[in-house]
Amino acid sequence: MQPRRIARELALLSLSQIPKGLERLEAQQLNNLILAAVRTLTEETQEVLETAAAELKRGSDRLLSSETRTTEMISAKAMVSDAVELTQKAINRLGTAVEIPEVIQLSNQLEVRSYTIEILKAISRRRLEIDEVLNEVLQDWQLERLARIDRDILRIAVAEISFLGTPEQVAINEAVELAKRYSDDEGHRFINGVLRRVSNYLKTKAHFQ
Repeated sequence: MQPRRIARELALLSLSQIPKGLERLEAQQLNNLILAAVRTLTEETQEVLETAAAELKRGSDRLLSSETRTTEMISAKAMVSDAVELTQKAINRLGTAVEIPEVIQLSNQLEVRSYTIEILKAISRRRLEIDEVLNEVLQDWQLERLARIDRDILRIAVAEISFLGTPEQVAINEAVELAKRYSDDEGHRFINGVLRRVSNYLKTKAHFQ
């Protein structure tokens, strides 16, 4: 895997765990970034498993109390099916958490750390500008009401396009790939649509400056 792709993933997963402040970001070691990413994944796994367990219990209770009512049976089966899907998602997250250190070990660690810090610093330094752009293009949505993972994927892409010199299409494609890996089934389409609007907005804004 390319160092910059790993760096984007590491930035995404460590964004909520790493201390704020540019000096403290600069001081972060690669091991700290990896630890933050693994913590994010394991915390999310725990939350998903708790939701799955609750859904499984609801489905089980409904099956036990439904007798032969068809609608109750269908509803209970749907709950159990949802619980199975959530459990699979949790297993996938654990698998990712386990493989992150090995993937980074096999890559250019200096480049991974350097670009991860660049992304985190750009978001820390230019958060208001990044969020202003996203709020301009989010039709019928509010940035703070998006799922955290979607919000952070969008912030990374806008930071790359606006402040890190990443070609627009590369940043969008990479954001979509992150969404396919970490968001829900519709997440990557949503991310792609929002970033297309960001692209148009930035071009229009540049035209009038």
